[in-house]
Amino acid sequence: MLKSPLLRLSTLALMISAGQAGAYELYSDSDTHLNATLEAVFGIFHSQENYALSGRLDEGSSSWREGYIKYGLAFDKGLAGVGTAYGAANLLSSGTWGDGDAAGFSDGTERTTKFEDAYLGWRSADLFPVLGSDGIDFSFGRQNIVVGDGFLIDGDALNIGKGLADGEFNRGGAYWLAARKAFDETAVLHIGGKQGWRGDLMWLKSDNRAQAKTEMYVGTLEHVSDIGTVGLTYIDTTDVDEQFASPIQLERDGMKTYSLRATGNAGVKDLFLSGEYAKQDKPHTSDEDAWYLEAGWTFSDVAWAPYASYRYSRFSENYDTLFYGFSRGFGTWFQGEVAGNYAGPFNSNARIQQVKFTVTPLENLTVGAMYFNFDTIDRNLGNADGHETDLYAEWHVNDHLSIMPLIGLFQPDKSADEGGTQLGNNDKNLYSQVIFATTF
Repeated sequence: MLKSPLLRLSTLALMISAGQAGAYELYSDSDTHLNATLEAVFGIFHSQENYALSGRLDEGSSSWREGYIKYGLAFDKGLAGVGTAYGAANLLSSGTWGDGDAAGFSDGTERTTKFEDAYLGWRSADLFPVLGSDGIDFSFGRQNIVVGDGFLIDGDALNIGKGLADGEFNRGGAYWLAARKAFDETAVLHIGGKQGWRGDLMWLKSDNRAQAKTEMYVGTLEHVSDIGTVGLTYIDTTDVDEQFASPIQLERDGMKTYSLRATGNAGVKDLFLSGEYAKQDKPHTSDEDAWYLEAGWTFSDVAWAPYASYRYSRFSENYDTLFYGFSRGFGTWFQGEVAGNYAGPFNSNARIQQVKFTVTPLENLTVGAMYFNFDTIDRNLGNADGHETDLYAEWHVNDHLSIMPLIGLFQPDKSADEGGTQLGNNDKNLYSQVIFATTF
């Protein structure tokens, strides 16, 4: 069988600033700002084929809609030469309509309003010049956390609906949009500025049943320069709620993850290089690992500034994907819109090749194409072999509205009856979606 569908994390195809809502100024003076925030996203989806991950769907197609509105207040206040206090409180209303998604994780009846963000923090301003501006930044509460490019941690963004386990994992809809991303409890200390040596110490606690309410301690150390960033990450997952945990998630209690990562241009203007290696020491089973290497080039002297990249990634048979996410746009780390969201592989037991090409015909319009090849390592655990091509656009209509259409063609090697996940056949699946995102 394939790995548990709980390892699949939803994502949000938004090119708006990561984790930031729009803001409307309510009050401002020389050292105090109070803003109202609003972020609204709506998506329309259709898949010609269904997938077996939830165990509740039959052969056929699915059409559905997802949406959410995030709204609240954010503030910052200077503290008379001793730094800056800041914080936010946001509610989030989400839902799914229609058939529910093509893997059956949602059924179209999800509707929920809950607090999303509720945190306070303090930044040091220029109190510690040796550490740079805001060289100390401490925050606590309910907030979104990203480490590196999201290979290991990019928020608590798994939004299972009512379609799995009789609704035990329901988080309120908007599965693909990943409406809810905040960790329930956090304490985060950032040390260092935007250049040179810096690091983080974090305690993160999830209230997400689909993540088995994982608790973990995270430490990072990185060096940031104009030519790139090199970083180390350590994650000690210390506790899970066993009643909600999959077999792989049960190993999180005592699991330690180590990673080395780097990204940048090595001093070459049009070059992009990125890579990461992660090793997991598990308490009761064999150690696992995952890694990727990626290189890209921008043809900046050519009309429309074409960009081309290639990535190879490998995830061992029982690698725990933790909280990976969507930090650099389409394809990271949801590799293939159909494969990465509904069919699998979900960054485990797989070798994946990705080729990406984009052009920018207008300052506010990018058009892209991605190709993925999926190769299963151990087919006794399920066969997710196949390939996928996605065509998409990112159109920023104005400062408040973005529209992102996508068409995908997914070809699995095997049907669900043959060890794959596509129900009833292994035909090509024509998939489509369009996302509308607005901020104020």
